[in-house]
Amino acid sequence: MRDAENPSLNRLEFIGSAAMTVAAAALGTSGCAHSNNAAQRSPEGSTTVAQTMTGTGTTAIRPFPHLNVPDAELVELRRRINATVWPTRELVSDDTQGVQLATMQALARYWATDYDWRKCEAKLNALPQFITEVDGQDIHFIHVRSKHENALPLIITHGWPGSYIEQTKVIDPLTNPTAHGASASDAFHVVVPSLPGYGHSPGPTTLGWDPVRIAKAWVVLMQRLGYSKFVAQGGDWGAAVTQQLALVAPAQVLAIHSNMPGTVPANVLAAATSGGSAPAGLSGEELHAFEQLKDFYGKHLGYAIEMANRPQTLYAVMDSPIGLAAWMLDHDKDSYELIAPAFFGKPGGLSRDDVLDNITMYWFTKTGITSARLYWENKLGFFNVQGVTIPVGVSAFPYELYTAPRSWAEKAYPKLVYYKKHDIGGHFAAWEQPQLLSEDVRATFKTVR
Repeated sequence: MRDAENPSLNRLEFIGSAAMTVAAAALGTSGCAHSNNAAQRSPEGSTTVAQTMTGTGTTAIRPFPHLNVPDAELVELRRRINATVWPTRELVSDDTQGVQLATMQALARYWATDYDWRKCEAKLNALPQFITEVDGQDIHFIHVRSKHENALPLIITHGWPGSYIEQTKVIDPLTNPTAHGASASDAFHVVVPSLPGYGHSPGPTTLGWDPVRIAKAWVVLMQRLGYSKFVAQGGDWGAAVTQQLALVAPAQVLAIHSNMPGTVPANVLAAATSGGSAPAGLSGEELHAFEQLKDFYGKHLGYAIEMANRPQTLYAVMDSPIGLAAWMLDHDKDSYELIAPAFFGKPGGLSRDDVLDNITMYWFTKTGITSARLYWENKLGFFNVQGVTIPVGVSAFPYELYTAPRSWAEKAYPKLVYYKKHDIGGHFAAWEQPQLLSEDVRATFKTVR
């Protein structure tokens, strides 16, 4: 929904002061059907869903085939990496001109030689994956049911430049909590869908697939799996979709958790997007959050402005694997500063393989441009208060685009049931800090079990 205090912001709430308009209809979703689930034990000890064809026609839930990229495509990927035409080195000693040449050349050396996509394939193929049609759009998803009784259904949504790979590290801690130091009463049945145009959800062939329509599709998906009530979690685009779930289906969605929440007061957001001075009266934590937002809008939003205006222009990300990798690494300065050292033997929350698994997924699924179109479709703000009234939990990570202060979270969410500010972690919380995020998710949803 648009900011009630300033409807004219809409997309400007995300891309700063750049002027643009977009016309896209948020269409309704189709009906649903329940599934029949047969359980089997997964290698990790949680219980997975073995679903055969269920439903009929467009309501069918179909097994997703195991990944097996042809050897010839792997050879071609390495050929293209080695054929990269490199620019000259940046003229500064830091990353203020963009992703640094040394970083990209180190990434390229590893990607073209020692990186093993087959390891990623094996990990993904061990997870139960399915596809079903909702509102004319095929949706790919992971569905893992817990072995524990009374597990709570949970849908987790990724963002850009992520994919469902981001969430794979939290699946076992959430479905199999007793193996990770938690109680059986903390268990979840976990659903991880791929956003339309991302991963194995094909790119939409019609307009209108914005976060509102996606949220409506998620409700249909969960009902089709037999979950009439559920909880939801997300960051980045996943945060936007998750907040919309709370708004479009408050009777079905019991509570939400966000690691990139919409809490910023309208006057603060307006000042940050315009590059103005901080409003008077901010506390120390609030002023820090304002400075983070001002820096992001002023210096690090180029990728979003281009994708929100002209996503089709990004032909280079479809033709050059190094072009795709550089584009994806330049999401935000803190994530880049976390990722770059991994290619020089100093991994932080993400390893070289983590980073390249995700980039390689984009390459083989050819989703560089289809994923970008979500920015063009979007008519919502990311950080503004949107009127969520159901219970909410917030995780505030120090290297997120902004670290949401408790004071803002309490005002934005009248039913704030959990808040935790962390000392480590950034934008890709489920991927970087799966233990911390899992703990926060468990604590948030204890209140609605």
